[in-house]
Amino acid sequence: MRITISGRNIELTEGLKQAVEEKLSKLEKFFKPDTDVYVTLSVEKDRQKIEVTIPAKGHVIRSEQVSNDMYVSIDLVEEVIERQLRKYRTKISAKKYAPAIFQDDFVEADDADDAEDEEIKIVRTKRFGMKPMYPEDACIQMELSGHDFFVFRNAENDEVNVVYKRKGHTYGLIEPEC
Repeated sequence: MRITISGRNIELTEGLKQAVEEKLSKLEKFFKPDTDVYVTLSVEKDRQKIEVTIPAKGHVIRSEQVSNDMYVSIDLVEEVIERQLRKYRTKISAKKYAPAIFQDDFVEADDADDAEDEEIKIVRTKRFGMKPMYPEDACIQMELSGHDFFVFRNAENDEVNVVYKRKGHTYGLIEPEC
């Protein structure tokens, strides 16, 4: 794995870099050697935050952890990503394919803690009409509906977009790439 570490409002010491590389190297068994891993360490007041993003063929594996100690955040982010990968492995095993980004034995590995993995089950489908609106209007509709996200047709480009609530009482907009 190729790990790229960057920092915001923090000096990247050799100890921090080594801790990140040591923890994330535990994930090498899941990925091919040419996999890129992007790590961003940041400090905001008393919050020590680490963000890890792993672009995988057709998917993005991502985790963000915050604590009052950067080393604790590093430990937490590794645990969360490993849990995500084990859950994802169960999903792709059921579909009988393995994306090219993962090691060949990723799908075949059998761990005792797979019992905690759950099968993905869609329990409800909802259909609704989408009238064109601006992202700001979609945020208002989302607030009125009491949901954390809202799917709408963007009046500016006539594409389907999603607005969602973010931490810190802000909003995000997801637009499709063409």
